[in-house]
Amino acid sequence: MAHEKNRLKQKLDSGQITTGSAIYSWSPNMMEVAGYCGLDFMRIDTEHAWRRDTEIENLIRAAYLSGIVPIIRLDGSDANLPAKAFEIGAGGIIVTEIETVEAAEKLVANTKFPPVGKRGYSGNCWSAGWGARAGGDWVAWSNQELLVGVMVENPETIDQVADIMAVPGIDFALFGPADYSMAFGHGKPLKSDERVTVALQKTIAAAKAAGKHVMYNPGTSQDAIDRAAQMGVTMIEVGNDLGVARSAWLNVVEALSSRS
Repeated sequence: MAHEKNRLKQKLDSGQITTGSAIYSWSPNMMEVAGYCGLDFMRIDTEHAWRRDTEIENLIRAAYLSGIVPIIRLDGSDANLPAKAFEIGAGGIIVTEIETVEAAEKLVANTKFPPVGKRGYSGNCWSAGWGARAGGDWVAWSNQELLVGVMVENPETIDQVADIMAVPGIDFALFGPADYSMAFGHGKPLKSDERVTVALQKTIAAAKAAGKHVMYNPGTSQDAIDRAAQMGVTMIEVGNDLGVARSAWLNVVEALSSRS
C-alpha cells in the first residue's frame, strides 16, 4: 500500500463532518459500494460479528480499492490486537473497555512506535508492503496517520471522559447509546433516556475541548442525522449494511402486503 495521507483524518482536521457506516455482512462488495457512494469510513465490527480470518483482510483491500477508510472495532481485553489491526491495513481502530486514563495511555503506547509508544516493529506485513515500504517513513506515517478511538458506553467511562479524551494519541470516541442505556436496568436499549442524551453531550464537549472527535450512530432518518450534526458529532455513522437492507426490504414487503 502507498503511504498516503489518511483521508478521514484530513477531513476531520479540516473541520468537516464525516459520514460512514458499519459492516456486518463481511462482504467486500458491500465495502466497495460504500466507498464508491462517497462514505468516508466503514466500521468493521469484530466485537459482535467476530471473524479472525483472512476475510477481514479482503474487506480492507476492498476499502482501499474504493477509497473508504476501514476502522476496526476491537475487544479491549487483548492488548496485541491494535497493532495487528494496523499491520493488516486498518486506517483506524476503536477499542472497547478503555474506561480510565491509564487504560487510554496503555492503548496509545501499544499502537505507537517508539519514541511515542512501545509498539513492536515488524515491516513484514501488508501495511508496510511486506517489507518493501518498511523503515523510518512507514514508522512516522503509522504514528501520524492511523486513528485511535475508544468506546464510551457506560457511566463509569463518562465520569472520566474529559481526561480520557485529553490523552495524547487518542483521536476520537465512539459513543454507544445502547449499552449506556442498558446500564440503567431498562432490560433493552432505550436511546430516548434523557441520561443518554446528557452523556452524549458530555462526550462531545470533552472531545471538542481536547480537539478530538465523536463517532455516533443516530440511525438513518434525516432528522436524527441533522440533530447529531447540530450537537457536534463529527463522525456520523449511518446505520449498518444489513440494517439498511433489512429496512428497505421490510418496507417494500409491508407496502405490498397492505395492497392485498
